[in-house]
Amino acid sequence: TGHLWFAKQLVEEGLIEDPVLIQLCMGIPWGAPDDLNTYMAMVNNVPSSWTFSAFSIGRNALAYPAAAILAGGNVRVGLEDNLYIGKGQFATNGQLVEKAVGIIENMGARVIGPAEVREKLKLKKR
Repeated sequence: TGHLWFAKQLVEEGLIEDPVLIQLCMGIPWGAPDDLNTYMAMVNNVPSSWTFSAFSIGRNALAYPAAAILAGGNVRVGLEDNLYIGKGQFATNGQLVEKAVGIIENMGARVIGPAEVREKLKLKKR
């Protein structure tokens, strides 16, 4: 949970500019535990001008696309966070993304493409 408070301090000191994109990293050893109470405490402390996404490593990784959508955030998935698509079954990055897209769309939410992401985050195309 410390990374959220550290980012808020960096904004307060003028070292990074508001608005911020922050990743709520769950289940990282010696970091934020992988539970919904901790997650929601973090979500409730993200400044309203910020954009957040959430992920978890390990067995609960694919629960966080749903948690992020329900909390008004964004989704992050990939092999950097989870190597498995099922118990003992190695995943590809594409499989993890497809699974997350299915979860998001089944919840009635929409996956946005690169152009919309750039617009939302005020990024310039390279």
